[in-house]
Amino acid sequence: MSDLRPTPAPPPLARQLRWLIVVRLLVITSVAVPYFLLQLAAVPARPLTFDILFLLAGATYFASLVYAGLLRLLSRHLVLNAAIQFGGDLLLITGLVYAFGGITSPFSLLYLIDIAVAAAMLRQRTGIWVATAAYALYAGVLAALFNGWIPEVSHVVEGEERLWRLVYNLAVHLFGFYAVALLTSFLAQTVSRAERELAAQRDSFADLQIAHRDVVQSISSGLLTTDLGGSVTSVNRAGEEILGHPERDLVGRPVTTTGLFTPEGWLGAAARAGGRGRTRSETELVDGERRLPVGYSISRLTDAHGTQSGFLLVFQDLSDWQRLQQELRLKDRMAAAGELAAGLAHELGNPLAAISGSVQLLAADPATDPSRRKLLDIIARESLRLDRTIKGFLRFARPRERETRAFDVGALLAESFELLRNSTEAAGHELRLELEPRSATIAADPDQVSQIFWNLARNALRAMPGGGALTMRGELAADRYRIIVRDDGQGMSDDQRARIFQPFHSFFDGGTGLGMAIVYRIVQEHGGAVHVDTSPGHGTEIVVELPLTPRSTTLTAEQVTAS
Repeated sequence: MSDLRPTPAPPPLARQLRWLIVVRLLVITSVAVPYFLLQLAAVPARPLTFDILFLLAGATYFASLVYAGLLRLLSRHLVLNAAIQFGGDLLLITGLVYAFGGITSPFSLLYLIDIAVAAAMLRQRTGIWVATAAYALYAGVLAALFNGWIPEVSHVVEGEERLWRLVYNLAVHLFGFYAVALLTSFLAQTVSRAERELAAQRDSFADLQIAHRDVVQSISSGLLTTDLGGSVTSVNRAGEEILGHPERDLVGRPVTTTGLFTPEGWLGAAARAGGRGRTRSETELVDGERRLPVGYSISRLTDAHGTQSGFLLVFQDLSDWQRLQQELRLKDRMAAAGELAAGLAHELGNPLAAISGSVQLLAADPATDPSRRKLLDIIARESLRLDRTIKGFLRFARPRERETRAFDVGALLAESFELLRNSTEAAGHELRLELEPRSATIAADPDQVSQIFWNLARNALRAMPGGGALTMRGELAADRYRIIVRDDGQGMSDDQRARIFQPFHSFFDGGTGLGMAIVYRIVQEHGGAVHVDTSPGHGTEIVVELPLTPRSTTLTAEQVTAS
């Protein structure tokens, strides 16, 4: 199997040395080819020069092949490879200077190039060493020619001028070589420093972009941007979740495809945002059967120069907010109902007891006419019903102090369920009890938990007047215990579900409308949660969650939901 891992990039110095080989070949070719063409156009006057030039060119081509091979052999010693190439270049340039005029040769300028390349690649120290070697070779050739130690190719300068020219060239080249070495190394260091700063700024900018992206993606509100034409340019993660579509399906499409706006609505909102700078409103996002209340604000999106480049849309899911508002309204109603119930029970309790006693005495008199006795029986029966209602008011308005203790909630549910199974209320119904596990201990008021059971069970039976299945399940989950009551009854509409915990809203004939309100209050005092899942004609499932240990009595919007 072939290795699919990417091949690592060569070091910068290795790439530079490859380029140096290519440039060297170009330089020697640019010298040799024109000279060869000139020799073809004229009778060779200096055959020795011609031979030396092509000898140097051939040596350069051969040396380039050697350098290329050394790049592989000395891949871990690139500085040594560079030193070998710089030394070879100095020898080549010295040969060109000797072959083409010596003291008058224009090729001495190539020393400057070699020095500059060395200083740029390997910094100041290497540049100084190459400059020293170059000057030594150049001065040695000139001195050897001046003293006749080596044969001259041409006699361009004679006599006293020759000595003056020698001194002048040596002085100028000494200054030029070291000046180029120092200046190039300084420029190389400056460029290197600028490159490092640029790389640091690039990394900082990349980090800033990542941080900006993380901040935008971490915002809990939906964030969407558009261009001036209303086409979506970006959507954050929260926006994808609220809209129900990934960013790739939205970018480039009109903002109206999100479902938040109609074409006319977007034009109006964009116009208001462009005029006033920002506009706020609410809408309902409809996606199939999914209906989601959404609040949004639109503002202009500007660039660094303040020029508008599009629009910024910030939107939130208002489901929890609306649920919290319903929760607060429910608490206000319950508080008002509690005050009313306490006063009403106090004012009606004693007169009702006197009426009930008087009616019973009159009904017991043998002389009472049968027709009147029937009326008295109706009064007595309704008095009892009114008495039950008043006692329900008192339980709702002034519940007794909770007596928290550890007990086996599984055993309590099993015992209560057995009593329910044997009661006349359960006649004609199928009852099922599921406990997982059979025994579980919680810290709560057992009497109030029993009251939760009976209120939920009786409501479930009343919801199935023609018979049906009642399933009660108790299960232990993490740090809470769930009591789940499921019936196959008539279910509830959205309006009924919204009012299920409100006092005095009974859905059954003869009910006081306090059973579920009392359940709500007990669960609230225990720091638990109530969830309702229902729909017309599909029955109702109510889930009561009680903590295993006592907690705060404050119930949040998340703890009481009607889902």
